[in-house]
Amino acid sequence: MDNQPGASGLIFNEPSLWEKSRKGRCAISLPKADVERAELDKDLTGDAPELPQLSELDVVRHYTRLSQWNFGVDSGMYPLGSCTMKYNPKTNEVQAALKGFAGAHPFSGDEFSQGSLKLMYNLEQYLAKITGFDTLTLQPAAGAHGELTGMLMIHAYFAKKGKQRSKIIIPDTAHGTNPASAALCGYIPVNIKSGEKGILDPETVAAVMDEDTAGIMVTNPNTLGLFESNISKIADIIHSKGGLVYGDGANMNAIMGIVKPGEIGIDVLHLNLHKTFSTPHGGGGPGSGPVAVGKALEPFLPVPRVVKDLDSYKLVSDYPDTIGKIHTFYGHFGIMVRAYAYILSMGAKGLLDSSRLAVLSANYIKESLKGTLNLPYDMPCMHECVFNDEFQSKNNVTTVDMAKRLLDYGFHPPTIYFPLVVHGAFMIEPTETESKEDIDQFIDAVKAIAREAEEDPEKLRKAPFLTKVTRLDEVTAARKPCLRG
Repeated sequence: MDNQPGASGLIFNEPSLWEKSRKGRCAISLPKADVERAELDKDLTGDAPELPQLSELDVVRHYTRLSQWNFGVDSGMYPLGSCTMKYNPKTNEVQAALKGFAGAHPFSGDEFSQGSLKLMYNLEQYLAKITGFDTLTLQPAAGAHGELTGMLMIHAYFAKKGKQRSKIIIPDTAHGTNPASAALCGYIPVNIKSGEKGILDPETVAAVMDEDTAGIMVTNPNTLGLFESNISKIADIIHSKGGLVYGDGANMNAIMGIVKPGEIGIDVLHLNLHKTFSTPHGGGGPGSGPVAVGKALEPFLPVPRVVKDLDSYKLVSDYPDTIGKIHTFYGHFGIMVRAYAYILSMGAKGLLDSSRLAVLSANYIKESLKGTLNLPYDMPCMHECVFNDEFQSKNNVTTVDMAKRLLDYGFHPPTIYFPLVVHGAFMIEPTETESKEDIDQFIDAVKAIAREAEEDPEKLRKAPFLTKVTRLDEVTAARKPCLRG
């Protein structure tokens, strides 16, 4: 296919339902009433609501046209770095919608929740095996909530030892929520810079690690898409001073089936089920951020915990050192169902292949666009690669200009201006679900935009042109926001 997905086509305008409304239209034929008509007491009900009157065709076309204004992963590629906007198998949605799961009520009690409890227990076992830890909790609602949960357990661990610590080490390539999670637990974040290769140097960690530091929060692979190959040495440095290593496992989709964090010195790790293990990601949730721990932190896990008792399952809260409940009921159960279905359908080999393909896709893009965009860290990457706009800046073309222009080529833009350690960052994560043909189209689009930056930079600064809404005045929008909806 030589044409880009963004080839121009019809974009329908669509008024509101109230503007389309015409008196007397109705989308359904109601059966003849078999009781006498009676007027409601207006003192109790007030005036009748002004509802639009529409035919069935009006309704169908209205929502069809609105849907065509949206761009989703079912429409095309989402190369968002660190967000893992991959296509997820629809079968997982079907399983989550099964009546026994979707209709389960948290007040049903253990006796009437055996299927749900068994699923949760088995999912815990699978995730523990995948990550190399002893046990975990499924309770956290998302990745950042998992971070907070892990840090609360670290805080409880030192409190139990009788001497609380005051600091936590945060690398510059950590996810942005890491410092906040540490600070919410009373720790002072100590920022450290990565080395020349974009990964942590053990010497840098050793220089700031002392007996008043609770440990380190390491995102691995980090936000540059690079594997922290010195992680075992860093863990030894932290442990030698009595500290603990927190692993941000949001990027587990790059190492799943290849590396077990629990076996390389990590003490506590959160996962993003809504990224690595199948849930359409983005738009505000819901999510799930399980936290896996080793023996040292197991007593502090949140309650209730799912326990198997002979052939039945129950929720148990009788753990004296627990940090308590950190979510209403027990997490976002529908996300757990999707993850469980994903793991069962993929199997061990499928999960391994998924990671391998994610890494292959990212490295293919890195090598293909090297020279077209500047590559600050030219190393084999993991799930994502990070470029910037250094080559284009001489023509006053910025990262955001290129991102806007990508919309005209039919692609959602990648993550821009993150991570902060790369000026003008252009972060691309193709994910394992994209075919080579689609990735090649994306590469061709970026190369075409880079040529436009040389030949017609003024045009690029006005993009996009083919979208429903063209270039917005972002400065005015930020200074004078319209909050009326």
